[in-house]
Parts: sequence; C-alpha cells; structure tokens
Amino acid sequence: MNYNKVNNLFGWLCFVIATATYILTAEPTASFWDCGEFIAAAYKLQVVHQPGAPLFLMLQKIFSLVAADKTQVAFWMNVGSAVSSGATILFLFWTITALARKVMWKTGEELTTSNLIAIIGSGLVGALAYTYSDTFWFSAVESEVYAMSSLCTAVVFWAILKWDAHAEEADADKWILFIAYIMGLSIGVHLLNLLAIPAIALVYYFRRYKNPTGKGTLIALLVGIVILGVIQYGIIQYLVKLAAYFDLFFVNTLGMGFGSGVVVFMALVIGGLTYGILYSIRKAKPVLNLALLCTAFILLGYSSFAMIVIRAKANPALNNSDPDNAFALLSYLNREQYGDRPLMYGQYFDSQVIDYKQGDNVYRKGKDKYEVASKKFEATYDRNTLLPRMYSDDPQHVSYYREWMRMGETESPSFAQNLGFLFSYQTGFMYARYFLWNFAGRQNDDQGHGNMTSGNWITGIKPIDALRLGPQDNLPPSITTNEAYNRLYLLPLIIGLLGAIWHFSRSQKDAGVVGLLFFFTGLAIVLYLNQSPLQPRERDYAYAGSFYAFAIWIGLGVAAIADWLRKKMSPTTAGIVATVACMLAAPVLMAKEEWNDHDRSTKFTTRDFAIDYLESCAPNAILFTYGDNDTYPLWYAQEVEGVRPDVRIVNLSLLGTDWYIRQMKDKINNSDPLPITMPDEKYVQGVRDVIRYYDYKFAEPIELKNLFDVLTSDNDNDKVAMQDGSKENILPTKNFKITINPAQVLATRTVSQAMKDSIAPVMQWTYNKGYVTKTELAMFDILAHNDWKRPIYFAVTVPSSNYIGLEKYLYNEGFAYRLVPLKPAVADSADQGEPGRVNADRMYTNIMTKFKWGNMKNASYLDPESTRMIATIIKTFNTTAQKLLEEGRTEEAKKVLNKSLEVIPERNYIFYYILHRYYTADLLYQVKETAKANALVKHTADYIDAELTYLGSMSPGTQSLAMSDIQLGVSILNELVKITEENKQTALHHELSNKFTALRSKLPINF
Repeated sequence: MNYNKVNNLFGWLCFVIATATYILTAEPTASFWDCGEFIAAAYKLQVVHQPGAPLFLMLQKIFSLVAADKTQVAFWMNVGSAVSSGATILFLFWTITALARKVMWKTGEELTTSNLIAIIGSGLVGALAYTYSDTFWFSAVESEVYAMSSLCTAVVFWAILKWDAHAEEADADKWILFIAYIMGLSIGVHLLNLLAIPAIALVYYFRRYKNPTGKGTLIALLVGIVILGVIQYGIIQYLVKLAAYFDLFFVNTLGMGFGSGVVVFMALVIGGLTYGILYSIRKAKPVLNLALLCTAFILLGYSSFAMIVIRAKANPALNNSDPDNAFALLSYLNREQYGDRPLMYGQYFDSQVIDYKQGDNVYRKGKDKYEVASKKFEATYDRNTLLPRMYSDDPQHVSYYREWMRMGETESPSFAQNLGFLFSYQTGFMYARYFLWNFAGRQNDDQGHGNMTSGNWITGIKPIDALRLGPQDNLPPSITTNEAYNRLYLLPLIIGLLGAIWHFSRSQKDAGVVGLLFFFTGLAIVLYLNQSPLQPRERDYAYAGSFYAFAIWIGLGVAAIADWLRKKMSPTTAGIVATVACMLAAPVLMAKEEWNDHDRSTKFTTRDFAIDYLESCAPNAILFTYGDNDTYPLWYAQEVEGVRPDVRIVNLSLLGTDWYIRQMKDKINNSDPLPITMPDEKYVQGVRDVIRYYDYKFAEPIELKNLFDVLTSDNDNDKVAMQDGSKENILPTKNFKITINPAQVLATRTVSQAMKDSIAPVMQWTYNKGYVTKTELAMFDILAHNDWKRPIYFAVTVPSSNYIGLEKYLYNEGFAYRLVPLKPAVADSADQGEPGRVNADRMYTNIMTKFKWGNMKNASYLDPESTRMIATIIKTFNTTAQKLLEEGRTEEAKKVLNKSLEVIPERNYIFYYILHRYYTADLLYQVKETAKANALVKHTADYIDAELTYLGSMSPGTQSLAMSDIQLGVSILNELVKITEENKQTALHHELSNKFTALRSKLPINF
C-alpha cells in the first residue's frame, strides 16, 4: 500500500470536509468588528487600520472577482477565509501524520496495516477536532486575517517537518527558504505566524546535531528567539526606520524629493544582500549563504507592504493613517495610533508620575521637507515593578483590579498581587478559559468579566461544574437556550492530554517542539499582550495557534489509545477502535454541539443594521460615529454595496488625527467635502493637540464661530503664556451659542414649515469637557460653518460625552439623532445627558418602509454584537410608538408595535431586554392589543422567574455579584404585576403575583 497516496488522499478529504463546513456556515455578508473594513478595503484595494494587512487584502480581492454582483462580494471574501481555513486543516492533517509516522514507522521498517490505520486515524481525529473547535471555526466563516494567518502557521510548521524528513538530501534547505518566504508573506497578513520560529529552530537543531544536549537545546531556543526578534524589530521596524532617516537626510539636507532617500536605501540593501550572497558562495560559507538567502526571501515577502504606500498615495476613500511617506509608514507599522503599554518593567496603576524624559523627534511630512511635529516623552514613575500587569490608571480598570484581587479601596498593589493578576486573570481567565472553551465546553457566548453566568468554561458534567459555578440543576434560559451552551464532557481535552503524554514518552524531542509551539502561540502572547481588564470583546482568536498545537496532541491521542488497546486486541482492531472512539468523542461531538452557534448562513444583521444607520439620515448628511461596529459595517455598505454614498461618515475616534481631518476635506463618493475651514497647518500633528480650559467667567455664552476663530488664531494676543514661556490657545468658556437664521433652517428643510414657530432664535449649551482636542476642534469648525446646509447626525451608539453638550437639540430619527435648532422643552430628558426628543414622522417612515432587520428573528444564530444591538432596536420601536400615542396616532402606534413583534426575536438574549419588553407590553395594552400584550407579559415573567430562581439557589457571595440583575428582575416583575391589574387581566395578574410572592424567600433583597 502506497503510504504517500493514502496520506494525500485523507489529507484532501479533511480539506473538503472542513471547507464545505465553513462555506455552509459562512456569513452571507459582512460581520461585525474589523470585517466590514477589511471587505471594503479589499474590494477597492484601500488602506486599513494599523499595522495593515496588504497581502490579505490582495488575496481577498481575487476572491471578490468571483462574485456575480456587489451583494455577493462579502460572501466570496468569506469563502476566501473558508478556503484558507480548510487548507489549514489539510496541513494540520499532514503535520500530525508526519509526527505519528516518526514514532510508529521507523526508517527501514515495513509499514504495517495497523500502524497505517493508527497514523491516518491520528491525522483525521486531530485535524477534524480542530476543524470544529470553537475559536478556529469562528474565524473561518468571516473575512478576517486570522484564518489566513493560521494557514501561514500551518504551512511553515508542516514545511519544517518536510525539511526534517529530507534533511540529508543535497537540496533540503529549499524548505528553509520556502519557510522564510512564507514568513515574509505572513507579515502582510498578521504577525502571529512569527511565533513558530523558536519551535522551528529546535527542529533544525535536533536534526543537524546527532547528539543534542540540554545546553545546546537552550542555545538553539535562544537563537530562535533572537531570530524572532530580528524579524519583528530589525526587519519589520528598524529597516523602515533606517529608510526613513535616509529619506530625512536626502530631503532635508540634500534638498531632494520625498522618497529619494528610501530609493537609495533600498538599492544599498539589495546591493548588500547580493554581494553577501555571492561572497558566501565564493568563500563556501553555507550557513552565511542560507542566512542571507532567508533574509532576502523574507524581504521579498515583506515587500507586499509596498501596496500600502502605493495606495496611500492614491488617496482612496479609506486611507487609514495616510502612510504615503517613510515616517508615516514607520508610525503605521509601529501601531503608534494605539499607544503603548509596559511589558518587562513599568508602573503600577496607582504610581505617580514624577518626571518626563525627552526622547526622539516625531517627524511629519511638510510641504517641501520633513518637519519636527513634537518630541516623544516617556513618563518616570515613583513606583515600578518587573512584569507590570496591573498598570492601567483608567478608573474602570482600577476598580476591576481591586475587585479581582480583593484589594482595599486605598491599598497599593504588591509584587505578589501583580503576579497574582498575571496568573489568575491574564493567564487563567483570558487564556485558560478560552483554551477550555475549545476542548472542555462552553457555558454561553455572553462576554464574561468574571461572573458565574457569562462566558465561563464548563464540562457538562454537573458535579464538576457545580464546584466552580454553583448548582447546575434548573439552569436558567440564559444558559440552556444559548446556542453556545456546548458540553464536551472534557473528552477532547482528555484525548489531547493522553496524546501529549504518549508523545513525550515516545519522542521527547518532537513533543518538546510541539510544546514550544503551544507555549509561544499561547502563554507567550499572554505575556506580550499584557491585557488590561474589561476588553471590548472576547480575545480567544489571538490564541488560535496554541489550540492548533494542542489539536496535534488530540490526533496523537488516537495513537496513544491504539497503543494501549493492542494489549487487549489485535493491532489492526485496536487502530480501528481507537480511531472510531476518538472520532466520536472529539470531532463528531464538537460538530454536534457547536454547529448551531457557528452557523451564520442566515444572518444579515451586520449589513442591514449598517443600512439602517445610513437610512436614518436625510440626504447629504454628516453622520458622527464612534466605534468599530457603528463605522466599519457602514464603510462596507457604502464602499461595496453602494448604499447611501451621499452620507459622510465621520468617526469621532479618528477625527482627532490630522490625516483624517484632511480626508474629511475631500469629496468622497457622492459626499461633498465637510465644511472644515481650518488650513492644514492649524491642526497638523503637534499643533493644537490639546487646548486647555481656563474659565474667563464670561457673563454670556460666546458665539461658536467667534470662539472657534480664537481657538485657531495664531495671534499671540489670542493666546496665553505657559510656564515654559511658550504661548498656547486656550478655551476661555464652556458656554457656547449659535445664532439661528430661521429663513436658512427653513430653506434647507432642517425644520419643516409646520414647526417654524418652534425654531430657537439661539442655540445655547454648555460644553461638557475641560479641554478641546482635535476631535472637538473639527466638530466646532463643522458646526460653526455648516450653516445648516447639511443635516448633522450622531449615531445612537455614540457615547453621550461626545455630544459636546448638545443633547437637548438632538432628535431621534431611528438609528441616529439629528441636530435640530428647536426650542428645548422646559423639562427635557436631555438635561440628564441623553437625547430625549423624537421625530415621530421620520421614525415611523424609517421603521415601516426603509429599515432592514437582518433576518434577526429567523436567523439560525445571532452573535453577541447583534443581540446587544437588538436592545437598541426594541427601544427604538417603543420610543416611536410612545411618541405616536402622545400625538394621538393610535393606529400608527399599533402598526409600529406589531412590526416589532414581527421582526424582533421572542427570545431574551440579554437579561436587560426585560426592561424594554415591559415597555412594549404596556404599549400593547394601550393600543388594545391585549392578547399580544398578555403573551409578551407571560413570556417575560417566565423568563424573569427562571433567571431569578436560579440566582436564588446560588451562594450569598455569588448573589451579591448579580445584585443589579436581581434588583432589575424584581422591579420589572413587580411592574408586570401592576400593569396586568391595571388592564384587568385577572388570571394573568394572579399568576404573576404568585411568582412574585414565591421569589420572596429565594432572593436576598427586601420586597
């Protein structure tokens, strides 16, 4: 029997199974987070957020060419991820069989049928277990970089095993060059692939040195780490830094054009490598030759980043950071937009700054030369520590540190507590929890921050889970009805551990290599990321490489079990039984449990919600957004599907950068330039980064246009002297006004003729911050000079602190609040920091005729971002219906409420839904939809009862952590009791009253 043919056949079978799985469950359009940006950028070859992924974008562009029309572009890019993931499984299969073969089929021996079955069975079980693992499957069905990054890791690890098998052949080092090239290419996808280098270094050492020692192994490991550092910092960063300083010399000193120094530097690098390679050949220095060739191939792969500069110079619609010159590219690659964090040595969260050390110049591209924008400064603290893990001084983070480590309100952290946070939170909660999701079981897909009912790992074995999470009988619907309630009973974990033990006992060197891959793609990332608490999303995708390494051991678990079974039965039967048993215990069980929470094939929420944001806006509007999920999907909708290209999306998180403000002054698609009057020199990097507030105690509000002129004035008379002798602009008051021309707001249809008597003669408000950044400065410019020619909106997801105090002039029109100069009501909810006014006509039209709902009621699975957005949608329906009732438009209110029942899922994905369900039920009673109101009330009350009954069975300490949910649940249940009585629903009222009474003895609060 030809082993290679069998090995190839079953490898490709795994590829087909995995790829088919991923295509069948792929999202048909864009997903949340970075996917919308990646799809939009790949479609038109644009520039994404730092540090870029040019190779990924170019390859995804190829997949987009298969699309029959623009609505299919996202799906085919998702297919690109599916194919990359399927190929990852292919190479994983071949990796497992290569490692199993080294143990079970020695050179010179004949391959027995039993060994063939065990080897192929190991490959099948390990590869398919990873196919259906939670983290990898999630990334496989969306257009994100992690699928292709995993493929790069799989290819290089497989390739080093191919080199190992052919190392004695004359041309074996071609595999090393192949690895170097893939490494270079992978930089244009994601840097995670580089973490395989230390493991590769050990394979090389073990093969080239016949009698490896502990000391030699350690040296080889250190060499691998050095190579990783050389690529990460020397090639990726410092090569570009050197090119930038060459350019600085050629431009600023020699007076040549931008980029001239880069060209000379590139010529020197190419020339130097060429000379070195020829020298190594002439002098017969094979190690030097291999090192220089590998460097050349890495640089060849890394050259994909030329696409970033080329496209930035074309100034596309999406041009993040505008890296069109050497210094901008350096900043882009260094991820300077995202700031820095201490790694090996740094401050505690309560350390005080005692000094600042001045560092290098920060350069920006000027008109003819590079200019010094500012200096880099590094803070010096009074208390520092090795491995600072509790370092963030964000108040929310500080509270979390104290709560997690059970510290007092004024207690300073010790080194032991610092390490405790590393082991318990960063390693335990933010890594081990994710690892066990994949191989033990998962509670639900609610994001976990440490409570007992959200995002924990479970086993499905009640006594074991009860030890950690409390009673497991009568689990609430928030767990049992969640598609991610995956019970794997520890079986994949146990098989993997057996495989690891067997591997170390049979081939310690190879097992050590796999273990090193497991460590560097897992725990080493934990140390490097140094994550602060309260992350905006779960971060399991960062550790997929570690789970890949463990899947190798799951595969080898088949060989381990077959080896043990051979003592009980024939070797061939043992191989078959081990393969079948492990197949059922791992891949089959994992597919069964996890298919429903990975099947996104019927979900359109991301795209449709993006459309709803855009359709909330009047023509030619300016829409302020804030985060990833209210921006990237909108970019996708505009750039790919061509939805509402007249709307200008302005991300407030990016508006604080000079490059983004410049782009806002350009025409993009059908959107005219924003009314930003500042010339570039007024807001470039280093100029007016922060304008501080000094109260000049003006008696009256200041006209915004006049105030803006002062803020941007270069006249020393409009500035204040600082302690260092410099003069800076300051904000002299927080009381602003805009004088309104009624004729203008009527002419631009900002206000209808019917509302002309309500036009405010002056918009007055109090600015809500003690400083002005470029973000607010650009907003002031827009507000002062727009003259109501373009409608201005804030997305409903923008934090209220970014309204700059304008809440009382914001009107809800769907998924966005419109700025309208109408007289505020005497008692306006906007006074409490939230917009409280509603344009009922626009809301009704949008809800009933324009908005799309993403098939959210019938989708096979809704991700956490979609379910969070549903709360906002329910609130939107309720707000509209309430306003229509206030205006006496009962029939329209009834239609809105019935529409909500038609499109919104009945299930309560989040406990907070119950508040909105209560309001919906109350409104249904008001429009005489009594039967529907009763059904909603009963469904909500049953849900509250089940959730609170479960919490009532928990320990007092656990109950205290869930006190906000308990109080909310009791409050809403009490309100449901009241509205059923008010609406004379006697039977339902008695049923709810009994539920309410029954909860008295179970919950730790007074009723």
